[in-house]
Amino acid sequence: MANRPPVSMPRLTRRSRILLIVGGLALLALLLGSRLVGTYVNWLWYREVDASNVYSTMLLTRVALFFIVGIAVAGAVAGSLAIAYRTRPVFVPVASEDDPLARYRSTVVARVRVFGIGIPALIGLISGATAQSEWRIVQLFLNGEPFGRTDPEFGKDIGFYVFSLPFYNWLIGWAFVILGLSFVAAAATHYLFGGIRVAGRGGQFTNAARIQLAVTAGLFILVKAVQYFFDRYNVLLSGRNDLFTGASYTDLNAVMPAKLILMSIAVFCALAFFAAIVLRNLLLPAIALVLLIVSGILVGSAWPSLLERFSVSPNAIAKEAGPIQRNMTETKHAYGLTKDEVNYVDYKGAADVSADEVANDTTTMPNVRLLDPSVLNRTFTQQQQRRNFYGFPEQLDIDRYTVNGEKRDYVVALREINTPALAENQQNWISRHLVFTHGNGFIAAPANTVQSVAEEAGGQGGYPRYSVSDTTSQGDIKVDQPRVYYGELVTDYAIVGSPWTKDGDYKGEYDTSTQSHRYQGEGGVPIDNLFDRSIFALHYGEKNFVFSNVIGEGSKVMYNRDPRDRVEKKAPWLTVDGDAYPAVIDGRIKWIVDGYTTTKNYPYAQKTQLGEAIQTTRTGVPRLADTQISYIRNSVKATVDAYDGSVDLYTYDEKDPVLKAWKNVFPGTVKPKSAISPEMAEHLRYPEDMFKVQRELLAKYHVTDPATFFSNEDRWSVPSDPTIQGAAGEANQPPYYILAADPQDLNAAEPQFQLTSVLTPFRRQFMSAFVSASSDPETYGTITVRRLPGETQTRGPQLVQNDFLSSSEVSSEINILTQQNTRVIYGNLLTLPVADGLIYVEPVYIERTGQESSFPQLNRVLVYHGGRVGYDSTLKGALEQVLGEGAGESATEIGDGAGADDGEQGTDGPQDGAPTGSANEEMRAAADEMQDAASRLFEARQSGDYQAEAKALQDLEQARQRYNDASESG
Repeated sequence: MANRPPVSMPRLTRRSRILLIVGGLALLALLLGSRLVGTYVNWLWYREVDASNVYSTMLLTRVALFFIVGIAVAGAVAGSLAIAYRTRPVFVPVASEDDPLARYRSTVVARVRVFGIGIPALIGLISGATAQSEWRIVQLFLNGEPFGRTDPEFGKDIGFYVFSLPFYNWLIGWAFVILGLSFVAAAATHYLFGGIRVAGRGGQFTNAARIQLAVTAGLFILVKAVQYFFDRYNVLLSGRNDLFTGASYTDLNAVMPAKLILMSIAVFCALAFFAAIVLRNLLLPAIALVLLIVSGILVGSAWPSLLERFSVSPNAIAKEAGPIQRNMTETKHAYGLTKDEVNYVDYKGAADVSADEVANDTTTMPNVRLLDPSVLNRTFTQQQQRRNFYGFPEQLDIDRYTVNGEKRDYVVALREINTPALAENQQNWISRHLVFTHGNGFIAAPANTVQSVAEEAGGQGGYPRYSVSDTTSQGDIKVDQPRVYYGELVTDYAIVGSPWTKDGDYKGEYDTSTQSHRYQGEGGVPIDNLFDRSIFALHYGEKNFVFSNVIGEGSKVMYNRDPRDRVEKKAPWLTVDGDAYPAVIDGRIKWIVDGYTTTKNYPYAQKTQLGEAIQTTRTGVPRLADTQISYIRNSVKATVDAYDGSVDLYTYDEKDPVLKAWKNVFPGTVKPKSAISPEMAEHLRYPEDMFKVQRELLAKYHVTDPATFFSNEDRWSVPSDPTIQGAAGEANQPPYYILAADPQDLNAAEPQFQLTSVLTPFRRQFMSAFVSASSDPETYGTITVRRLPGETQTRGPQLVQNDFLSSSEVSSEINILTQQNTRVIYGNLLTLPVADGLIYVEPVYIERTGQESSFPQLNRVLVYHGGRVGYDSTLKGALEQVLGEGAGESATEIGDGAGADDGEQGTDGPQDGAPTGSANEEMRAAADEMQDAASRLFEARQSGDYQAEAKALQDLEQARQRYNDASESG
């Protein structure tokens, strides 16, 4: 049979080659151009927040890792291919039907440089791109500091496990990749060119093939020996036992010795492969490899399993007592739950509280929170929104302020710009990005009262007493700059500071219905030159950046405007809390964001799934749902200015070694703790997500005896939320911020702002403990656990809610309300320690169904104590129903406290909420006319009716002049 001639690839014409090269360069330019534009835009942003060193360090580290790893992998593969190709057999069989590889061999030979350089280059690019994402591991290795605490097994500093061990594991992983790819490349080349024969007797490998593959395999197995050595330390992070994290009895007595045995066998196996260079056969390496595999099965797997089954399991409590004790000790240290940080107090809890004790309480009962920030979003929106393009976050916030010498907690929120809510005729590019750029106002309402009882004022009671500080009015909490350019609702960029156009097409940023605003702050990236405008046009795919005549001198673009996003970008090593909250500090609105340093490599510390631990009925899906941690510190407090977007990071845990390492990586980025002003310290809260993690661990780790821990006989749990009906209520009850008596000093005159939660026995509904964490500057971070006696059966939240709903008065009224197309909403069920007992308080809201404009109003207050239920329109009345006459004397009266008198203060211009007391009727009438004209003006602008707009402006100016005249004469 005649031999088939070799098949060669068709040659490209010169024109085709040029077209391919041009096309390839164009594609590369598109890919690189997009990346370069994004890099420049990011650099401009980091420069704006004074963090250029953060971006440059991060970028240089990534680039260095990309090239180092990429070149290492590509070089190893290229070298392996070159050696195999150059040592190929001199005689290469010609193409024949018996040699199916001939055609591929001919193709490779014809384009040897393409394959010899192209394949390694592609593999190097992929490897470099993969490696650059691990820049944090490298930087922590280079800048880590000792913890000053050693592990209980090897006596090594914890810093070795947190900073060094991850880097060694990373190096070993890439060594496996390099040697594995090199082995495959060499084997494929030798096989293609006849150095390896699959068929036939003996001589399957040429000497060159045998030597190269044996050396590569020997190096691979030698790296495996190194891995066995470091695996001994990784065992301390083991999760073999479902009950606890860390090396178990089996790990200590079987797995660790097995690692040393396997390491020795691996070294012998590697030497056997190196010996194949001299022995000229692969029999000894094959025997050594089989020995390693069999040893791995018998010593590394079978022996630990047998020990676990026949020795440990029958005597688990005794065998695991030592490892459990280690786990308990290290977990408490890793999560900040040591005796120095947690105070355990024996508390009666079940004792009856007398009416006199409640009446004489001057710290807890006057500050009982009746406003639930998770319920009042729609109420704030309807009464304080003003315009369709403003809005409030779904979850409002709680903070405390001292007003007129009295400290109280407030429900607070910012009136933010809500870009998605713009009407259809407001969706053009100029309106979306240059007109409706910012929110306006800090809205606060005392949390312990409403403006009037629900039945009063024609059924218009039960609403918050707002204190509004914006561009038209100042409430009890003074704000120098109430405009909000950075907030939680912002989803798009804004262009600010642009000059007003001469033709009147652009009249500035919307401020109120009667005035515009031109941004004068430091925030934003300047785009008053053609180059930067072109860059942003490419970045956003928006040509108006270049062609719009509105953008001019002084124009800036604001982006990345969410406070949490800004903190995460400036400090990419932080895990941020899920709830940023606004506070007025020195007259400016600042978003406060809690930052955590975490690691999953703390030996013997219990590993926690962060997303599961922080999930409650009041939280959405966390950003880091799959993040696993074994150490956490609230090491950084961050602020974001709502007007200029400046991001400031402050050290809060000065002892945290992880924070110290990152400060070495990015020097000057985090300010010292001493830079926190006293007024800022007054508004710092104990972080909610960290508290959720800690209470989950306290439920198990409050015990001190390993046997008790193992048996779970004294385990606690976080109760589900009883106020949420259906499957959603099966999630954990959220912790609550309250202003109450200091648990360490019940006689203190000042209440303490604290974060609280209850714990119940495992899978039962009685009370086990009441946990609180102080947020006051003097006692910040102190956790107090009030332990209730185990033999008492003090009712927990679920049972109390059942008692509420089974009360004949409550159930009958709720049935009536439901039949009247009214939705009943149960607010936060607060557990309040008073004297030696517990009082439960829950606000009840109602809302009309079937009406888009309806919103919740406080209707009733539920109180429970000692098996008795109180149900009244006021806290005072409900307390007296439960405890007797006089018990409600210390409760804040409805309508008492700071804030406006109704839910309408704060609309554009002075209005019926503003001129009160000595103001005369003429001022009131003028204010009403101004409000009416402002409403007509807004409607006219929405509909595009220019005649109506002109008439409304004229009426508004006349009404304002009458108001000013009346004010001066009055």
